[in-house]
This record gives sequence, structure tokens and C-alpha cells, in this order.
Amino acid sequence: MAKRPATAKKTLSAANLKALGDERLADLLMEMAGEDAGWKRRLRMELAAEVGAADLALELDKRLNTLAGSRTRVSWRKRPELLADLATVRRIIVERLAAMDARLGLDRLVAWFDLYPGLASRVKDPKGELALLFDGASNELAATASLAGPDVAAPILIEALNTRLSEWGSWIGRGASGLSTPLARALLVGIIEGRPRPTGRLALVVQKLADRAGDLDTWIASLPDEDRIKPEIGAEIARRLAEAGRAGEARAALEASRPRLVEAARWGRREPEPPPPPPENWLTAEVAVLEAEGDVKGASDARWMLFERTLAEAPLRAEIAKLADFEDVVALDRAFAHAAGYADATAGLRFLMNWPALREAGEMVVARAGDLRGSADEVPLWASRLEGRHPAAALVLVRSRAVALTRLVLSRGGEEVEHLVQQAAALAEQIGDEGQDGFLLALEEAARPVRRGWR
Repeated sequence: MAKRPATAKKTLSAANLKALGDERLADLLMEMAGEDAGWKRRLRMELAAEVGAADLALELDKRLNTLAGSRTRVSWRKRPELLADLATVRRIIVERLAAMDARLGLDRLVAWFDLYPGLASRVKDPKGELALLFDGASNELAATASLAGPDVAAPILIEALNTRLSEWGSWIGRGASGLSTPLARALLVGIIEGRPRPTGRLALVVQKLADRAGDLDTWIASLPDEDRIKPEIGAEIARRLAEAGRAGEARAALEASRPRLVEAARWGRREPEPPPPPPENWLTAEVAVLEAEGDVKGASDARWMLFERTLAEAPLRAEIAKLADFEDVVALDRAFAHAAGYADATAGLRFLMNWPALREAGEMVVARAGDLRGSADEVPLWASRLEGRHPAAALVLVRSRAVALTRLVLSRGGEEVEHLVQQAAALAEQIGDEGQDGFLLALEEAARPVRRGWR
């Protein structure tokens, strides 16, 4: 067997540290504990954990009480040390104590979160690192509470919400997706039952919990009445109702949120304006409602309308999947032709490249060269994908990119423009294109406004 290199033995790793032996490691840890109070506390907690959950909880309480009772201002120099201490305490609560006794772990984790208001008032934290530390622990709160179960966790979290809604509403809302379904339902019952309809921040918490619990009616009830007639929100209500098989209610929600005429100005100074076009999610919801109603043709027409207006891939793919052989080919030809003639040429090209429909994309680029925006970030990638089989289209894109960068800022596009000019020359020579001189003149013309601005 080959001898292990000396450098490998010196690498700081768990395996190499184990090789030092128990006595040597114990001596080193005692030495560190004598020099670092944080290490001393950590070792005491680890020793307490070996005895049992109650002993570890007692050690944690000592540290939590010290942090809660301190009134000392924390400077930016001391902030990293405090944040590391808080993270260590949280990790021991979650990974050690909660694993042994979920109830004790949840109690201490709630106490840990309750440190935030006092710390926020005395820690110099311009970057918001303290808030991020607590917000980032929301998922651990959800996991620990779920481990404790609804009977234990629900009363604790409801009390926290009732007494400190501002912070706890945010933490529970952030962690709602990680709660067990039974716990989310128990929290909803505790928040809603026998109480006025929630508003403000509490309503947002209810929405997140109802989402997690799969309680559609509670989710809808948490939305303000005036919001339900807004197209974006009404569409989401309708979509969810349609997916739940409640077609009649879905249609009512959709129609209630349909964009309407803008009222005429008072004193007759302005005629009523036509309603704005529905947003994309409203059109998507309309498809779902028509499908829930069993209107196959209406749903198909609505999917086409949605695609033709937005070039969204999802409704087109859904429509193609429902068509028989050969019918799907005809439908794709129709879709590609629509994209090629779309008012926003760059958006149309983006659709064709992403599908992908490279032949149609290449033809479109050549046909609508003057309509494309060379400044689009994807243009270099598109050109590289087209240059193999569609070099003429790639040449158009390379030239448009060079002109666009020159018009934007010469200092930004200098080296890239030079590379694009060389690439354009190579492509032009490959396909026998004679427009290189005209391209160079266009590039020179694009640079003149920038140069005049430098004088």
C-alpha cells in the first residue's frame, strides 16, 4: 500500500483530528475554552446534551436570559461575534435539543426569536444582518413546530402572534410553507375561530397558512372585498376555484374582476375610455374556467388568444398536446407565423429561439432585420446558434449587435464591437455577402453622436 503523504496528514479534517486521540483533543478543547468564552459555553452545552434534554435546556436558558437581559450597545466591530453566538445557540436548539425533546426545543426557539426586538434596538446593524439572521431561521421554526405537533405548537405560536404580531407575523408567514398541514390548520382555527375577520398583517399570515392547509375558502375570505374585483386578484381566485371543480363560483369571480370602462370625467369633459386589456393571469384563469365548465372549444380559443397576445409558451404547449397528429403540425405553423410577424420583433424572435424553431427564426431575422433590437442580451447567443445552418441570419444579428453597442456607449462596447466586426466579416465572406462596406458606414454613423458628446 502506498504511504500516505505528509501533507495529507497535516490537513485540518475530522479524520486527522481523530488520529490525535481523545486525551490530546480534550486538552486542546480545554485550552480553547480557557481562552474563548464562546467555546466554553459551547462545550458546556454539548456536555449537558450528553446528560439529557432538561440539562441542555437549562444551559440554553442561561445564555438566552443573559442575551435578553443585556442592555449594552453592540458596535459594528462586535456585531459579527454576536451574530455568530446567536447562530450557535439556534443551531444547538434545533439540532440537539429539539431532536431530543421537541417541546423543550420549540420553547427555547421561541425565546430565541423573542430576543430580536431588544437586540434590534441596541445593535449597530446598517446592513440588516441581524434581521436576515432571524428571517433566515423561519424554516427552522416551522420544522421544529411541526415536530412538536399541533397540540403543542399551535397555542405557543398563536400566543406569539397575539402579543408580537409585527415580527411573528413575518416569521410565521415566511415559514408557512414548511409547516405540517395539521399544524397549519390548527393555527388557522386559533386565529379565526370566534374572532373578527383578520385584516392587515394578520390577514397576510392567514393567506399563507390557508395556502399550506389547502383551505381555499379561508384563503378567499382573507382577501379584502375591494381587492377581489381587481383583475389580477380576481383571476387568481377564479383559477383556484376552477381547479377545485367549482366552475360556477369561478365564473362569478372572473366576471367580477373583468376590466371595465374607465368612468367619464365629471362635467362631461372626457368621454368614457375603453377597458384596459386583461392581464395575462386573467386570460390564463379564463382558460381554466372554460375547461372547468366543459367548454372545450371556448378553452381552445382562449388559449390561442392568450398565446397570440403574449407569446406565452405554456398555453400553446397545452393546446398542441390536445391535438391529434398532423393537426398539431398545422397549429405549430400558425403559431410560428404569428411569432414571426409579432409587433415586437425581438419578442417574436425570442419565442422562436426558445421553442426552438431555428429555421423559422432564421427566416424571420432576414425578413425583419430592421425591426430587431441588437441591444437584447440574448443576441450573441442567438447568433452563435444560427451561424451553422443560417449564417445570413447570424450575420444580421452580429451587425445589429455591433451597431447597437456603438450607439449605446463606445466605452462599453469597444472590444466587443471590434470582435463583432471581425465576426461579421467572416460570415459575410462565407456567404458571399457584399454589404460589409455598408455595415461599416452604419457603424461609423452610429458612433458620431457619441463622439460629438465627448467634445
